[in-house]
Parts: sequence; C-alpha cells; structure tokens
Amino acid sequence: MEPQEDGLRVLVAGAAGFIGSHLCDALLAGGCDVLGVDNFVTGSPRNLGHLADEPRFRFLEHDIVEPLSIEGPLDAIFNLASPASPRDYLAHPVETLRTGAEGTRNLLELARTKGACYVLASTSEVYGDPLEHPQKETYWGNVNPVGPRSCYDESKRFAEALVMAYHRRHGLCTHIARIFNTYGPRMQHDDGRIVPNFIVQALRNQPITVYGDGSQTRSFCYVDDLVEGLILLSRSEEPYPVNLGNPHEMTVLEFARLIRELTGSESEIVFEPLPEDDPQRRQPDIGRAKSVLGWKPRTSLQEGLRLTIEAFRRELGGGG
Repeated sequence: MEPQEDGLRVLVAGAAGFIGSHLCDALLAGGCDVLGVDNFVTGSPRNLGHLADEPRFRFLEHDIVEPLSIEGPLDAIFNLASPASPRDYLAHPVETLRTGAEGTRNLLELARTKGACYVLASTSEVYGDPLEHPQKETYWGNVNPVGPRSCYDESKRFAEALVMAYHRRHGLCTHIARIFNTYGPRMQHDDGRIVPNFIVQALRNQPITVYGDGSQTRSFCYVDDLVEGLILLSRSEEPYPVNLGNPHEMTVLEFARLIRELTGSESEIVFEPLPEDDPQRRQPDIGRAKSVLGWKPRTSLQEGLRLTIEAFRRELGGGG
C-alpha cells in the first residue's frame, strides 16, 4: 500500500527508468500530481506508456545537466536521473559524472527556489568493494577513484556531498537513499545486471553466465518495497543517508541456480572472469531504515522473482 500524499506536486527525474517509473506509479496512486523528467539516454518511453491518459501525470523530456525551469509549485523532487547499470555508465562515463555533479546541483537549485524537499537516489556503490560487512551508513567505503566504475561511484559520492552542503548552507529539506540491488518488471533486458542477465538467459535456455567463481554475494530487493522506502524517506526528517535494500544475502551461484529452478530452464551455468572492481560482498544493514522510517522489505525473493520472470516472459514473447 502506497503512503498517501494527496494533492502534492512532485517532480521525478529519471521517470522513464526502471525505478523511476514505478515511483511515478506509486506517487500517483497516493494522490500526487507527478511531473516526470527524463532524457531517454537509458530510460524508455515504454515504461511510461501506461500513463499516457493519466490527467495527473505530465512528462518533460529534458537533460538535468541543463538548468530546469518549472512553472507553479513543487512539494518534492526525487532525483533518480543517472545511468545505473555497469553497461550504461561505462558507455557514458562523462555523462554519468556530469549528471551526478551538474544535474544534482540544478535540481537542488530548483528545490531551493520552490521550497521543495529533495530526495537523492544514491547507491550502495558508494561503499565500493566493502571491507565492512554488512554495510552501515557510517561506513565510508572502499572505492577505487580511478577505476572503470569510478564514474558512477564517485558521481554518487559527490552528489551526496552536494546534497549535504545544500542542507547545511541553505537549510534545504534533503534526504539521501543508498539503494542496494533492486529488481522487478521494467528492467532493461540487456543492461548487463545480474537479474535481467540470468532471467533472459534462462528463459532462452542459453548458458547462464556467472562472473568469477560465483562466491561473491548480493542482496536483492523487490522494486515495490524499494519505492515504498523512498516515499517514507521523503516524509521523514532524516537528512543523513539511509540504506534501502533487502538484507537477505546469497551467493551469485545460489542465485543462478534459483533462477534456473523458477524458470524451469535447462540452461547450464558457465563461468567467466570477474570484472575489475566488482564488489565481493554486498549486504545492507537496514537498522536505520527500520528505526527512522519503520520500513523493511516485505516481498519474498521467490514471490518477487516470480512476478519479474512473468513480466520478462511476456516481453520476450516465447524467448525471442
């Protein structure tokens, strides 16, 4: 059930993305008027197609690296605008850095002008390849600042610093969500992340590609739970980062076997070299989210994957 926000006017940057489009749905269901913004570098118009006739939704195609002028009031701004998969941010490293820097500042200035609360969608990648496990918000991270993933990691770390600077300097209402692995319908099939990779390969009975020996761990949160956490965070008084993710940890190899089981696939599991700077362990400590927001994920991995696999199966149309 979505938290009710009747009558509020909310801007969602990155609205055509995977999480952004689900956030728009939840905000509309909660009674908000929603202005979606996206430049379609990685987002898809298809993710918003079902909102074409929704009178409380308006869309603006715009790159937040350029200043944004909006008429009328705004109560909240959710900034989810950034490439998020390794395939995308490695293909657009400069754009990713500019989105985290100039784009974040432009939306913060808009929030300051409108007196709106600002929610930054940050990432567990700020922890890098963590030496602390599980990861608490007080952990400062182990990030390679010049590695191939640094364009994303450092863009989010800088964005967090900029948000806190606006909070301290201007008294702006700000929130920072550190999002861990999230999955669900509307993920890009070919974005290179573990969930779509494994599901597509399994549905096509292709080999399931595990990088490394599969002993590295991940924690997977269903998108509806994540979106609920974002909305609750926007209503809180917490300015410091809050982890949003599912603390249930499993190895990548265990996950590959689960996908094969749930899809009924005959795919074999094959192993490829591990990408540079790929985190070995990733598990959120969600103690702050529980105490401050009263939030924890409610969707079991099996149920969330069932819904996701069904959506992928429909979209692939028999595996093609």
